[in-house]
Amino acid sequence: MQTDNNYIAKFDIAVVGAGHAGCEAAFAAARLGLKTALFTISLDAVANMPCNPSIGGTAKGHLVREIDALGGEMGKAADATFLQSRILNRGKGPAVHSLRVQSDRVKYHAYMKSAVEHTENLYLKQDEITDILTDGGKICGVRSKLGSNYAAKAVIIAGGTYLKGKVFVGGVSYESGPDSTLPANLLSNSLTELGVELRRFKTGTPCRIHRRSIDFSKLEKQDGDEEITPFSFENHEKLENKISCYIGYTNAETHKVILENIHRSAMYSGKIEGVGPRYCPSIEDKVKRFSDKPRHQLFIEPMGLDTEECYVQGMSSSLPEEVQLKFMRTIKGLEHVEIMRNAYAIEYDCCDPTQLLPTLEFKNIANLYGAGQFNGTSGYEEAAAQGLVAGINAALKIKGEPPMVLDRASSYIGTLIDDLVTKGCQDPYRMLTSRSEYRLLLRQDNADLRLTETGHRVGLISDERYARLLEKKRLIEQETERIKHVNIAPTAEINSYLESQGTERLSTGIKLSQLIKRPELSYDGLAPFDKERPELPKEVREQAELNVKYEGYIAIQQQQVQAMRKLEKKALPADTDYTKVRGLRLEAAEKLNKIRPLSVGQASRISGVNPADVNVLLIWLSAYGKNEKDNGETNG
Repeated sequence: MQTDNNYIAKFDIAVVGAGHAGCEAAFAAARLGLKTALFTISLDAVANMPCNPSIGGTAKGHLVREIDALGGEMGKAADATFLQSRILNRGKGPAVHSLRVQSDRVKYHAYMKSAVEHTENLYLKQDEITDILTDGGKICGVRSKLGSNYAAKAVIIAGGTYLKGKVFVGGVSYESGPDSTLPANLLSNSLTELGVELRRFKTGTPCRIHRRSIDFSKLEKQDGDEEITPFSFENHEKLENKISCYIGYTNAETHKVILENIHRSAMYSGKIEGVGPRYCPSIEDKVKRFSDKPRHQLFIEPMGLDTEECYVQGMSSSLPEEVQLKFMRTIKGLEHVEIMRNAYAIEYDCCDPTQLLPTLEFKNIANLYGAGQFNGTSGYEEAAAQGLVAGINAALKIKGEPPMVLDRASSYIGTLIDDLVTKGCQDPYRMLTSRSEYRLLLRQDNADLRLTETGHRVGLISDERYARLLEKKRLIEQETERIKHVNIAPTAEINSYLESQGTERLSTGIKLSQLIKRPELSYDGLAPFDKERPELPKEVREQAELNVKYEGYIAIQQQQVQAMRKLEKKALPADTDYTKVRGLRLEAAEKLNKIRPLSVGQASRISGVNPADVNVLLIWLSAYGKNEKDNGETNG
């Protein structure tokens, strides 16, 4: 929409939506010195947690630690407001260890709102944004429902599930944002006028129940870890769990009630047109799709210390209210359950993320950025990661500095964004460890070693924090090298210990590093036999051990990274018409023309582009480069 230049206020950057994506985007932009406006339909919904009261989880924990390493806020907020902390997948390798905390939902919101309010250059405003303003085809601001114009050099859309939000419970549907907030019904039209391609996705929320109606004696107790790992690398305080969670199970009667009424579910009655999340299905979907399973897990998770509400995680539904109550009461421990907030499905507008550059700026609309569920993802952590990247890149562009683009080998954030802008998503995207081909390198424990330097370079990490990181790196490298040169002689004491651990005795001397590589042994377990072992922080010892134990596997992945980055350096001309590249299959040419990859590496990851097509591109690019050089010499 064209503007009349009658602005009520002027900003460098306007962020539309104050959920997890919007908050991180606004923090990043403001902390980089840009005057930033953060708009929300309700100040009471800043950093709201409608779907579950938790931060982290499998692969999501990696994202949160990466956000912290780059200078984001989510990890600090999670540490400050957690109720219980656990590392998931401890029985598996370190690549898939993932931190997850139960958060106090109300305190998390209060923490983030306060952080926003106390951030210099950041202005929080309750108002619905209805239009993106342009001047001569360029983004110049936003307009609110109250008719006020706000100037901005860049706009970040972080609308969450608010854009034309519609809630479904059985046969009842109504326009709404999450948790009965107002929807944003007008902004979608403005985005469509700008040329943004929108579509409908759907997600679900479980019911909230009263604590007094739960018989915890019939449920499995789930406690947190004794030794707690913080999300933030800056947090060195001793943290303690405050609550227990509980596990229950559905049964044959539960499934019978659901199946008898499944035609009344909004998902199965055809009322919902949006596509739902594949990896977080409703209880109707679970019972229907996995009919061979006699039961499904559910998790009772308290919403906070100052409320009696508890989430029933794993039981999202769009069945009618009376059916929800009926199937819930078939579950052991919930026979007399009182539902305080019903489960519901919510449908909303979002964009096709293949319209975005890796900076999260729209390819065809300069200075307009997308972040979070608006880009087709699900989850607070995925949203926050995108918000951080969008905020950084919008700020860097306005400052005239190079963008921050994270590749797949640098981070899960880089993997997430590359998947979105290169492959797109047909349903709400969720981060999984299996999505990364470099997951042994991208562990949650080394996120600071991988990304703090980048955070410092863009300006979100202080010199003091960066200096601490450099000292940590030095100690890790020094200890890793020392371990490789320490000799362990065969003695009665060491052989007795090795036998007790179920591993082979020594007959000759051996390097300490060789012992650490044995699956049964650990760096700390071998401490009594390492006479020159220095006193080191736990995080340094941990990294040195992992460097040694997985040295061979790490070397293989690093070789794969080098090969990938070689292709990433082969830039493709932006104006290429791929239908004119001889030898390319028609499908590949169509996909390449749609995505407009920046490099051969990105092109190789597009669905529908096969290795033979990549070889054609490499041959064509070589000839193209030669022709450009020849033309330049001729013209010169």
